[in-house]
Amino acid sequence: MISDARVLRAGFVPREVEHRDAEVNHLSSVLEPLTNGDPAETAIVTGPSGAGKTCISQFVTERLREEVLDIEATYVNCWRNYTRFRTLYQILDDLGRTIDIHRQSTPHDELIDRLQQHEGQRSVVILDEADQLEDPSVIYDLHSLPQFSIICIANKEEELLSRVDDRLVSRLRASEHVRMDKYHDEQLYDILHARAKWGLEPNAITDEQLYRIADAAAGDARLAIGILRTAASKANRENHDRVTDGMLLEAADDARAQIRQKSLDSLTPHQRIVYDIVGEHDSLSPSEIYAQYAREVEDPRTKRTVRTYLSKMTQYNLLEATGTSRDREYAIRTGASPSPA
Repeated sequence: MISDARVLRAGFVPREVEHRDAEVNHLSSVLEPLTNGDPAETAIVTGPSGAGKTCISQFVTERLREEVLDIEATYVNCWRNYTRFRTLYQILDDLGRTIDIHRQSTPHDELIDRLQQHEGQRSVVILDEADQLEDPSVIYDLHSLPQFSIICIANKEEELLSRVDDRLVSRLRASEHVRMDKYHDEQLYDILHARAKWGLEPNAITDEQLYRIADAAAGDARLAIGILRTAASKANRENHDRVTDGMLLEAADDARAQIRQKSLDSLTPHQRIVYDIVGEHDSLSPSEIYAQYAREVEDPRTKRTVRTYLSKMTQYNLLEATGTSRDREYAIRTGASPSPA
């Protein structure tokens, strides 16, 4: 039943993107100077989870590489590579310059020197989840090297700017900002229809079922594609030639659970401690969370950083927040989104 499994994978970048022409054109115009050998401005791409920020950034970068021979690209998930060393190492690794680098003993300055030696070769660096960097000075490191053009991806612009020091804030505020909103149901349907067309056999899933997936995903393309992938995988394993309504219902719960687990697995050690503290109570205020967190760790992050942690986990549906900013409380998110019944 599955004709091309690649199309259904979470990280797949399609040849054409749906309903993001304005954003694609904006980001393409930011990177256009590279086609003439000139440096490009830094771009900040923001929007909620599942809005297509990563897909659009990789799509535009790949299209640029198709046009220009001597441009390289590297992608860094800063939630996974949250330290300055890990980020720099990942970039160098993608560029093939980590053969004799020791993870435990190589100083940061040597990594910067390696990047400086990459002079003459233009590269686009995508810093996904850039607001998760524990030491955002790595953005300044890259900013100082004209051969690197930067795309910073974050959920909220203000949370990214709150993490960087004054020398970088003004530069980032002057950057090009590409803002993305949640998809509407009709837009999600079009995305799903395209994935089903190229990834599944004809008539494997009905238009009505695709609309129900779009409705259940509530604007989150990552979740919508996850439901489609999970349902198609189950049908394929059981040797069915089409997705049944029962499979669709089960796939919705499974896809949400998989995304939730992936988000949990991505938490940094300090974020996990904060999450576990919230999980030990019915609900807590930020000040109560921070007080317990500060008692449990030897080197606590700042109150502002912990508030950013809480906001991030709320955006990824790990926590839920109630109340206004003055009396806000956080609790573990247990409620499920609507299922495509």
